[in-house]
Amino acid sequence: MTALTVLGATGSIGDSTLDIVRHVGLPVYALSGFGRLDKLFKLCVEFRPSRVGVPSDKVDEFAGRLKSANLAIDVVGGQNGLMDLAGDKGADKVVAGIVGSAGLRSTLSAVWAGQTVLLANKESLVMAGELIMSTARRHGATLLPIDSEHNAIFQCLPRAVQDDNTAIHRSEFGIKKLWLTASGGGFLHKSYDEMKNATVAQAVSHPNWNMGSKITVDSNTMMNKGLELIEACHLFNLSDAQIDIAIHPQSIIHSMVEYVDGSILAQLSSPDMRVPIAHALGYPNRMDGGVKSLSLFEMSALEFIRPDKNKFKSLDLARHAIRTGTGACVALNASNEVAVSAFLDGRIRLTDVADTVERVLDDDELGADFGKSFDEPEGILALDRRVRDRTDVYLRDLND
Repeated sequence: MTALTVLGATGSIGDSTLDIVRHVGLPVYALSGFGRLDKLFKLCVEFRPSRVGVPSDKVDEFAGRLKSANLAIDVVGGQNGLMDLAGDKGADKVVAGIVGSAGLRSTLSAVWAGQTVLLANKESLVMAGELIMSTARRHGATLLPIDSEHNAIFQCLPRAVQDDNTAIHRSEFGIKKLWLTASGGGFLHKSYDEMKNATVAQAVSHPNWNMGSKITVDSNTMMNKGLELIEACHLFNLSDAQIDIAIHPQSIIHSMVEYVDGSILAQLSSPDMRVPIAHALGYPNRMDGGVKSLSLFEMSALEFIRPDKNKFKSLDLARHAIRTGTGACVALNASNEVAVSAFLDGRIRLTDVADTVERVLDDDELGADFGKSFDEPEGILALDRRVRDRTDVYLRDLND
């Protein structure tokens, strides 16, 4: 049976993964959590992993709680602990579910170790796609996407392309284009002014998906789709010109692959993250993850809408970044994370998020590094820190 390490076990991806684990009865080798340590403790009591990762300053306290509960679990701390868990071959599959740039080092560690990585941390590929993909090829790691859109595309590709993404260009497979679908979020049918005046409560609500605050805000600005576009370029070895985006408000068709003979293959399911996670957990076979089947007779009409690029400028910003280079993608992600945090703190408006990212991407001093490629994570993280500092300056200017 597959033994799992779940990084980010207390987040939404961890919740969905562990729900499948309960349903199927898979063993859990290791868990990690950051801010919800009471929840992590309960998961340790329930699943009894061999190892657990917590913040560095919480190791002794957490180890004491486990000892008091008669649980003999190895406790590791901080980024080094996460990297150790990610590369530990006691697990057959590693779920990379840590949100944002914080998940980069552990994802890379799992790839360096040649693990099978269930990738939910899209920011790792946005920031370090070239490095991660080249490292995976060199060390024999397998990347299985569990974002619903990328998993849908993966399912619709020929097995040879699933095994080797360079095969996507072979003429016999006839792959013409990839289609990423987007729900359009809660502001799809609202005006730009309504979006500008949105409250935090409105922006962290989503009509179809139950996700964390940051990813929900990204979905409502469609930056999430911009990040997914960059991720798809790396995962499937295509340029952004071969990837299109369609708003599909029902979130039933999760993405599509268009072929040269006029066929379009699509993956359909209810908007439930357990579907793509169960696919990756069982791959190359299938497993019952406890998800209710989609009822074709209860479905409403399936709509497809072109994105409004004026309201959702994040999409063009993402295309600009992937065409410019790795450094620009680092800047896109870092400035967005800082700006979203500022919005969630009530310091800026929702529409200021994309405007701030655009300003950072136009920064001449930072721009000298935007076309760079990186062969190690230190350079990426150094640029990430510089961008965050500059974004803070721009946000202060915005509020003056």
